[in-house]
Amino acid sequence: MILMITLFTTATFLVLGVSVWVLIKEILTVHVPPPIPQRVKFHMLHYFFQLTIALGNVLEKMKICPMPRFFCFIQDLLVSKNNFGVLVKNMHFGTIPVRLFQPKATSSGPRKGIIFYHGGGGVFGSLDSYHNTCSYLAHETDSVVMAVGYRKLPDHHHPTAYHDCLNATVHFLKELKTYGVDPARVVVSGESIGAGAAAIIAQVVLARKDLPQFRAQVLINPVVQGVNFQLPSYQQYSDVPFLSRKFLMTCACKYLAIDQSWKDAMLKGTFIPPDHWKKYAKWLSSDNIPQRFKSQGRQPEFPGPFNESAYLETNHIFSLETSPLLADDKIIAQLPETFLVSSEYDVLRDDTLLYKKRLEEQGVPVTWCHLEDGFHGCIVLFDKNALSFPCSKKAMSSTVSFIKGI
Repeated sequence: MILMITLFTTATFLVLGVSVWVLIKEILTVHVPPPIPQRVKFHMLHYFFQLTIALGNVLEKMKICPMPRFFCFIQDLLVSKNNFGVLVKNMHFGTIPVRLFQPKATSSGPRKGIIFYHGGGGVFGSLDSYHNTCSYLAHETDSVVMAVGYRKLPDHHHPTAYHDCLNATVHFLKELKTYGVDPARVVVSGESIGAGAAAIIAQVVLARKDLPQFRAQVLINPVVQGVNFQLPSYQQYSDVPFLSRKFLMTCACKYLAIDQSWKDAMLKGTFIPPDHWKKYAKWLSSDNIPQRFKSQGRQPEFPGPFNESAYLETNHIFSLETSPLLADDKIIAQLPETFLVSSEYDVLRDDTLLYKKRLEEQGVPVTWCHLEDGFHGCIVLFDKNALSFPCSKKAMSSTVSFIKGI
């Protein structure tokens, strides 16, 4: 009994200590951009986000539970699932968990199909945390939605998530009739790293003549390159809440199984061989970003002096399974109509702008929604009532509008 009381007391003081430390840090160091409304609410959400990570890191250091697993546990625990009147079915395609969302009403013919890959940097996110996003999409667009529960950290690194998404997608595309989906109206979509997976898989499926081709791709705040971390948005919003540049690079290194000691080389671009930059600068340079998104002042030298050791440790970043922005023009030109969502207060804003430019230059029709008051991950808050933001609802309504229109 004394031991249990001691352990409980110690745990309580530990949680309180971490909570106070994170709160002080939130108050003193976190800056919420003025255009974002409801700043107190924003601070509260970011505080609990950071607190969950901090507690997860403590548990990981104590070898009790890995931080990603703890975060996902808390994230899923807090989810209040809403089916929005659609039928929901948990399934497995082989060993890959998927969740199917189907409208209840009968249809006179096959429906649109939406394949959705969730966000979370390969660290967070799950079928549960994006349940409401998918069920709402199914209801509002009268579509069959298939969400993929791909494997992620801490147990699985790249390219496991990509392979899971691809394998589940191929299975679904081969069985569209079973799910009442029109092969000519299938949309591949995702958010954050899931949007990056959607961009990759849209390119891969082009070469699969045995599969129906996608009618459109919907990419919400996508990760489409891991080469240039000195783009304007990476500099302007390096410390933006929810996804700072440092946190992004930490997640990227963990996901890609790159030692954290190479983060500085990745940041400065010293891992980029001169011949690679000569080839890719026309797509990756900050010169491709419209002037209105750039701040004045001296820009850092990029890329830095080449470090061959850094390249050997990180060269899989140049793979199309990691950076779909680097695909040849002939591949980009074949991609389907695209809907892009970017958020102003997001380090990944310029990834979207670069991909938009590439698509448009190759004649791909692009519809672009830029959230002037948006931040990374805001779409998942679209139905959270008091915890929602205008940008959350705009991201969702614009996405629904685009899909309904195809």
